[in-house]
Amino acid sequence: MLDRFCLGAFALVAALSATPAVLAEDLTIGSLASGTVRWELDTIQHYGLDKAEGFELKIVELAGNPATQVALAGGEVDAIVSDWLWVAQQRAEGKAYVFIPFSTAVGALLVPEGSPAQSLADLKGKRIGIAGGPVDKSWLILRAYARQETGEDLAAVTEQVFGAPPMIYEAGLSGEVDGAINFWNFLAKMKVHGMRELITVADAATALGLDPATPLLGYVMDEKLVQEKPELAAALKRASRAAKDLLLTDEAAWERLRPIMNADDDAEYAALRDGWRQGVPADAPVDEANAAKVFALMVELGGEELLGKVTALPEGVFYKGD
Repeated sequence: MLDRFCLGAFALVAALSATPAVLAEDLTIGSLASGTVRWELDTIQHYGLDKAEGFELKIVELAGNPATQVALAGGEVDAIVSDWLWVAQQRAEGKAYVFIPFSTAVGALLVPEGSPAQSLADLKGKRIGIAGGPVDKSWLILRAYARQETGEDLAAVTEQVFGAPPMIYEAGLSGEVDGAINFWNFLAKMKVHGMRELITVADAATALGLDPATPLLGYVMDEKLVQEKPELAAALKRASRAAKDLLLTDEAAWERLRPIMNADDDAEYAALRDGWRQGVPADAPVDEANAAKVFALMVELGGEELLGKVTALPEGVFYKGD
């Protein structure tokens, strides 16, 4: 009987020690109905990576990025995915949000395969299609790079056509524009269909002395929630990393996602999978010195239209938990 009691006590202690610190906790994330963020969230749910960390992930589908930001501000969701530049602006305005890295994926400037252009200087007098508007981060970095290399501002020597990603996708493939800057997943498919990279944003950033490994997109949570429930934020970070590690190595996990990836054929599927993998950030703290350099460049070129009145990277933007 004593042996049975000891064995039972040992099993109980082992079970308790294996139980996550967060128990029966819901974590609600606001996300677009489609898009690359859903691939990771779906993976977390399907493989129970949330429950393994002691919480249950719930997804609230929203109509667009502004809607996700409104939902976070109103407390309708616990987290969204956005860029840390927005987090910095919000903190400067008194809304204390915290950024947990999600992706380093950045864009590129593509030209038709038969284009004679070999550098940005060759686009002088040409039309460039840009998704995201005049203060799109990729466009600003490429402008800074062109100014460094040629002494001219691309905004002054080219004609810009701004539009939603699908519109820029069509304009690039049809030849309506001479070059195109788009979100990474649209660029991946554009390259499949006959466009080539003139220059990547990562290469331009490197030439400017910036580190392209700095994640741009991340999970954003209210600092108050992070302080009140630190294990919940840590659990989200660990579940996200577990999903990334799985998707970096497991082809079956990607095949399962294929129906929601909006890939028309095998080539598009492979390009989207590989592009997502290339955007997985290192499992390490954000280099805040480099982030401050990026921020200074965005302030210089994007100004108040991009960042409001904030002129320096505020303290506390980046999550520092486990």
